[in-house]
Amino acid sequence: MTKESNSQQRPKPVTMRDVAKMADVSQSTVSRVLNRSASSVPIGESTRLKVLEAVEKLGYHPNLHAGSLRGQKTRLIAMMIADIANPFYQAMARAVQDVAHARRYDVLVVNSDHLAENEQLFCESMIRRPVDGIIAVPYHLTTDDLDDLIVRTGVSVAVLGQHICHPQIDTVGCNDEDATCDTVRWLIEAKGHKRIGFVGVKQAFPPGKRRYAAFVRAMQEAQLPIPPEYIKIGDWQVESGQRAMCELLALAEPPTAVFVCNDQMAIGALLKAQERGLRVPEDVAIVGFDDIPAASWVRPNLTTVAQYPTKIGTQLAQAVFERIDGIAVGERRLFHVSCRLIKRESA
Repeated sequence: MTKESNSQQRPKPVTMRDVAKMADVSQSTVSRVLNRSASSVPIGESTRLKVLEAVEKLGYHPNLHAGSLRGQKTRLIAMMIADIANPFYQAMARAVQDVAHARRYDVLVVNSDHLAENEQLFCESMIRRPVDGIIAVPYHLTTDDLDDLIVRTGVSVAVLGQHICHPQIDTVGCNDEDATCDTVRWLIEAKGHKRIGFVGVKQAFPPGKRRYAAFVRAMQEAQLPIPPEYIKIGDWQVESGQRAMCELLALAEPPTAVFVCNDQMAIGALLKAQERGLRVPEDVAIVGFDDIPAASWVRPNLTTVAQYPTKIGTQLAQAVFERIDGIAVGERRLFHVSCRLIKRESA
């Protein structure tokens, strides 16, 4: 899709003029109603209600970007991550802050808790609040959602996630699908496992969908069965990994190895296996994904796929600042950070 065709398909941003036209009032009246400014011109209650009704119908958000002085920068970027409690995102946010602070910029960090409504609230906040750039880890936002954000704000955007394909958004992606497939093959070929379980997340999460597809591919290539009861769904948290492992161990014939979609759930699975008196990896092998610091602290150390969040954060920040400074222009850029299996004691 060309830039021209993309811009032709975009919805035009709702302006104060549109609100004034629908409410049949002047733009200055709309401004006074929304800003609640003291004025010698009285505004009747019926007029105020007409303006507010038009605002709601049109979905108008006051654009603070337009109110900023022309040519001036806010020296602020915003970053939306999924879970500030997860060390993976902590390292990523720290890397972004390091790049930003070296340029005398501040970073506003927002936590979505993996929830779609929180991602939408972030977009609404960015429409109201002027920033120079946005970095996001969008699990639920679509390309169209982000297109609307760019139309309404005009800011530079960089995201983690190859599922986002927009001509103006730089993207950092990881080869997590290939890394997952290779890791499951390693469990089969090098470690001799035939009964392998999988602890993932809902298919609504693009990384979970990719990693599950890779798991299935590796198992099918090896002509190994995938019993439905070997597939468990968690929510990225330690506790869900514990629940999943509890259910797997309760099976008449439990798996001898388990691939887990992230380290937090993998650590939960490891702790539950030990609580049940099993030896890891002799009785059950466990592999995680991310390589958070705790992966090397637990005993036995967690075998995992490293994803390098510091490199990801640095690349995201550099990409968005190159857009802010006008160094990078034109079509989207794709950046890749490779994943790597870290062989430790749990497998």
